[in-house]
Amino acid sequence: MPWWGWIVVGVVLLAAELTVVDAEFYLVFLGISALAVGLLEIAGVDAPMWAEWASFGVLAAGSMVFFRRRVYDKLRASPSDPQHALIGEIAVIRGTIAAGAQGEAELRGTSWTVHNTSAGPLEAGARAEVVAAHGVVLDVRPAASRPS
Repeated sequence: MPWWGWIVVGVVLLAAELTVVDAEFYLVFLGISALAVGLLEIAGVDAPMWAEWASFGVLAAGSMVFFRRRVYDKLRASPSDPQHALIGEIAVIRGTIAAGAQGEAELRGTSWTVHNTSAGPLEAGARAEVVAAHGVVLDVRPAASRPS
């Protein structure tokens, strides 16, 4: 295949992955491999057709095996769950909450429904640590006191 054929195939594969098809980055590495073979021909590496195709196959398979998962995970990383960001935060209890009961607490300037997971009651004004989040209900326990 002439050098420009490899370049065209590479660009089409890259464009397809990045605009139309979500093939989980497989087409990106096929496209990059095709571009690399085309660039080798432009650089003056004159190889028989079978060597071009073999180079394309080795580059595509090798890059997919060794790099695709890492690159895909970095570029398509899902945003962290906002509920997990609340775990470890300190909320201020608004009214006394019995053990195992629900009540209200203030966290980040917002009122939240909280579930007391401790064995004892949480008094109004007490500090409570968020240990889990279930939708809009936060599980809390008494916060460890800070050293003075």
